[in-house]
Amino acid sequence: MKPPIAFSLHFDQTKLAAEVFERISRRGALLKDHRRRSEEAIENFGKPGRDPAELGNVMSTIAGNGIWSTNLKLAQLRTHWDQVVGAGIAAHTAVADFTDGVLTIRAESTIWATQLTYLIPQLTETIRGNLKGLTINEIRVTGPAVGYSRKWARRK
Repeated sequence: MKPPIAFSLHFDQTKLAAEVFERISRRGALLKDHRRRSEEAIENFGKPGRDPAELGNVMSTIAGNGIWSTNLKLAQLRTHWDQVVGAGIAAHTAVADFTDGVLTIRAESTIWATQLTYLIPQLTETIRGNLKGLTINEIRVTGPAVGYSRKWARRK
């Protein structure tokens, strides 16, 4: 005849019933709490404050607060750069950076940089008129980076 399982697993038989009952009661309490929360959710369905907000409204709230609005306006400026300066100039220039109210525009040659420098007052008015949330204190135009360029080295 086999010995009881509690004896072979070296359990204390006097505490075995208490341990089993404690596990069952903990599980029962969790199930009871789950049922209570489910019933509350069903009862509160449709009441004010319970309906989920639309994703667009949530994202608009997040984007409207903090530094996101500046980044979104800058992305909008980069996307619609050809509408601000025209297609001809936009083909040779791009928005490079925006830091502390200073907008930096990079041109592919010094000629285009000089041409764009003359347009700074008009650019400032256009950008301020179209992008209300973007505060521009100064516009800087830079030419191509100084140094060795493989593009020019390949030409013969």
